[in-house]
This record gives sequence, C-alpha cells and structure tokens, in this order.
Amino acid sequence: MQAIVQDAFGSAELLRLRDIDRPTPGEDEVLVRVHAAGVDPSVWHLMTGRPYIARLSPQIGLRRPSHRVRGWDAAGTVEAVGAKVRGVRPGDDVFGECDGSFAEYACGKGDRLAPKPASLSFEEAAALPVSGITALQALAVARPGPGQRVLVIGASGGVGTYAVQLAVHYGARVTGVCGPDAGDLLRDLGAVDVIDYTHEEITARPVRYDFILDAAGNRPLSLLRRVLTSRGTVAFVGGESGGPVLGGMDRWARALVLSAVVSQTFRPVFAAVRRRDLLTLKNLAETKAITPVIDRTYPLADAPAAVRHLEKGHPRGKLVITV
Repeated sequence: MQAIVQDAFGSAELLRLRDIDRPTPGEDEVLVRVHAAGVDPSVWHLMTGRPYIARLSPQIGLRRPSHRVRGWDAAGTVEAVGAKVRGVRPGDDVFGECDGSFAEYACGKGDRLAPKPASLSFEEAAALPVSGITALQALAVARPGPGQRVLVIGASGGVGTYAVQLAVHYGARVTGVCGPDAGDLLRDLGAVDVIDYTHEEITARPVRYDFILDAAGNRPLSLLRRVLTSRGTVAFVGGESGGPVLGGMDRWARALVLSAVVSQTFRPVFAAVRRRDLLTLKNLAETKAITPVIDRTYPLADAPAAVRHLEKGHPRGKLVITV
C-alpha cells in the first residue's frame, strides 16, 4: 500500500510517499480502508518532534519518529476487525482516530471509531474527529449557557470553527478572534461579533466574557484576565506559538498556579478521542448543529504540501487529504 512516511524529525520535505506493508489489526483494533484524512497541528508536532519535551512520549519518539506514517484523523470503510472488537463490522463506514491515517490503510482502536455521519462526505467526516472533540472537551471545562458571552481566540482554525458552532448551539453569544479574511465565515457560523486581531486587541472593547477558548496561545495571562469576568474560565488548546522546548506548557503551568489563587479559572485541555464523543459529534453533524469547514483538500501524494500549508499559513477550518 502507499503511505506518507517520515524517518527523521524535521520539515515537511522529509515526508515521502512510499510503498509499505499493509498493517495488521490487533485484537482490539480495526483495519480501515482510508478514504480521507484530516490534517491537524498534532501532525506538525509529530513531524518536527517539537516541543522537545513531547519526545518523552512513546507516541512521538526520542531520537526519531516512533511511528513512521503520519496522520490521526480518518474516515473510511472497515476492512477487518480484531477478535475483541464489538459493534464494528467489515463494510461499515466509520470515522475517528487511526494511527498513520495518511495511507491507503490504517489501524485504529475500536473504541476510537464510530459510524460515519450519514449526512457527511468522507472528506467532511475526516475533518471532524480530533478538532471537533478538542472543541467539545474544551467547552466542557465550563459549558457556557444561554446568554453567556464566549470569546474564541483562533476562531477560524480547525478547533475554533467547531468551538464557535458548539457555543452558539449551547445558546451563548460568541465573539470570534480571527484574521481579516475570516469575519464573514465566523458570522455565517453564528458569531455575533468578530475581532480582527491585525487591527484590534481583545482588550479594546469594554466587554467581559464568561468563557474564553484560547486556541492561539500567544497572549499574556494578564491580558486574558482583563477581559474575563470575575469568575470566568479560560480553556487553553495547543501551544504552537511557544518555545521549542516546552511549546507553551510553561504558560499552562503558570495558568494553573494562578487559577489556585484567584477566582478565575484557567485550564489546559488535553483532548482524547473517545467513541462516546464521536457519537455526540455524529448527532450534532446529522442535526446540522455543526458543519465541518474545509479550507482545502489534497491528494495523498501532496500531503507534504498540506502540512506546509498548516505550518506556514492560517487555514480557514481544516485541511483534508483524499486517498
């Protein structure tokens, strides 16, 4: 089978399309014929091995990638199932997390896959798992209710577009922070207001928010506190703008210490793909409460270009690899 393989940490130029053996599912795994795969920031972290502290994880590797095939998000058709897998059969269309989804075939744990939403294409379904679940679990830190004010920083990205839609679905009044070309998109998703960060800082308006989802990771905690209500909550997602060693984790640590001594709450979010959350996303998609936003699709052979786009640009929504 063909797959996008990486043998050493570095840039997207090290990603290569190669013929490799088709994986064999373990007892608790499902072999999926991949039709589409999403591109999210975790792919960048795996490719570069940054932040360096993350190399302590067996999922990344200390000196070289422990998993040579890139990709996590996947949507496709079940080819085979392990002996301990229940509720999934060959021929089923599924979406979720597979290890090495930038390939014609990939394996995923049975409890990290769910039936594909009937209303979505494979490309749309592949854009949903990791970013959608991250947004879902971030908003669960302090689920905003009707009438509450929510600020989404990085609102036009993969996580941000889902967070805007989910907060609107919960009845909140959402303000999105984005670049100059994404305002109309966020309004279409339900945001009542938009802040163009190239012309205005979030503190420029006399507004305080009950909940802030920070998916950009580059603003001082003191600045976030100034626009947060006295008992409001900030959820942090990602840390791409941090240094090469800690990657923003030092900011998370300072936030947790601060949270212990003030009335405001600061929480980093470490999202995990779970079947029950995939089923929640499936229902939300089928009822049109959320819609995947896809910036661009690439064929499998052009996966390195997709990763470069993610690294250097500001995609509106998700990038998707078609297989």
